[in-house]
Amino acid sequence: MTKRIHLNAFKIAGVGHTAIGLWRHPDNQAHRYTDLEYWIETARTLEQGRFDSLFIADFPGIYDTYKRSPDAALRDAIAVPLNDPLMVVSAMAAVTTHLGFGITVSTTYEQPYSFARKMTTLDHLTKGRVGWNIVTSATESAARNLGLDQQVPHDERYRMADEFMEVVYKLWEGSWEDDAVVRDRAAGIYVDPAKVHPVGHRGKYYRVPDPFLCEPSPQRTPALFQAGASSAGKDFAARHAEAVFLVDPTVAGMAKFVKEVRALAARLGRDPTALKFMAGVSIVTAPTDAEAEAKFRDLIRYVSVEGTLARQSALMQLDFGSIDIDKPLEFVETDGIRSFLERFTKGDPDRVWTPRQVAEKMAESLGALTIVGSPTTVSDRLEALMEEADIDGFNLYDHMPLSTLPDFVELVVPELQRRGRVPEAYLGRTLREHISETDAPRLSPSHVGAGYRRAAHAAEPADAA
Repeated sequence: MTKRIHLNAFKIAGVGHTAIGLWRHPDNQAHRYTDLEYWIETARTLEQGRFDSLFIADFPGIYDTYKRSPDAALRDAIAVPLNDPLMVVSAMAAVTTHLGFGITVSTTYEQPYSFARKMTTLDHLTKGRVGWNIVTSATESAARNLGLDQQVPHDERYRMADEFMEVVYKLWEGSWEDDAVVRDRAAGIYVDPAKVHPVGHRGKYYRVPDPFLCEPSPQRTPALFQAGASSAGKDFAARHAEAVFLVDPTVAGMAKFVKEVRALAARLGRDPTALKFMAGVSIVTAPTDAEAEAKFRDLIRYVSVEGTLARQSALMQLDFGSIDIDKPLEFVETDGIRSFLERFTKGDPDRVWTPRQVAEKMAESLGALTIVGSPTTVSDRLEALMEEADIDGFNLYDHMPLSTLPDFVELVVPELQRRGRVPEAYLGRTLREHISETDAPRLSPSHVGAGYRRAAHAAEPADAA
């Protein structure tokens, strides 16, 4: 049987995301991110292409690491201005039937009780098409502006995230029994009080004593995405994630990451093949290879090397504006996204990178591993990557909004469907069903969150698995 290719689109609710500076291209429509029609059109395009989800990244703080100033971020619109991605989901859900929505929300700056309510509300309104990309956030400005004196250290953020997950599992899976809502008009009982239970959580970081506010939604727990690639991030993904997004410029790096996380998941008692791995790719396509190459060369002229350097500076939490960017980049433990730094200091023992070379490399690739070519060329490369890296699909970067994704859907998706790689019709109702390729809208029994489920009519809160 031909292995299916899972497709997701990758955007932010703003302008400058990965290919920094491309907003200057005369045909770029990223400035329309404040227009609801922009999102509606995007959602309809993705559903036409049988994408699993629109995955929206988010950053709760401004990028001000480079030269200790937000100026570079503001000039090149690097994740600023930036809207709240949760707000556009309902509108997109209203014009689609199957497309899922993976939304990035940080555990570091949310309270699990109120956050769980937001996601359950969206899961109801979308009929089970919501996912959560779990991040811990890596910008100092987020800490300063969201109530902390300084950024929480990297590994402690993951310890906080583990407890955050424990609380939301208790809320989503354990507080309400499946048949708690009875709507008995004759008896005057809408919800049976005996079937709603306090979660009774008292931990190091969070205290949530009472029952959940929301009745169970189609998925209960939203589909769970994760993208951290540090040691702590890989451990977290192996325990909690159902789909893992990875960004690596080399096939060998992708394959190594996938193998490590699958092995960690197996040691935790999970089916390692149940985790789906989606690689970040930038695709430029046209009817012929020559036309695609010309389009790519036109785009790459607008990418800003300094803007790319400023973005990497913020992600790694290293001020490249205050050091010699032509000296070798060395690994240091920062509170940024360590996997980004590891990739260019430890990932290739045969190559020494300088910060300038990192920025130039990223600027040449439209922000990810880049594939340029006709539908046949692109499809061949995607199929090869699937096999070589043992991955399950792709996260397509939307470097030219309202152009990149329509081109892919119009040109490449039909070729992938002809090869049996993308289904002609959606095979499930909920986002979890899209990801898992099963008819199960709930967490797998082997998932840690399933251990918080309550047996019907149980008297006490379920214990953590």
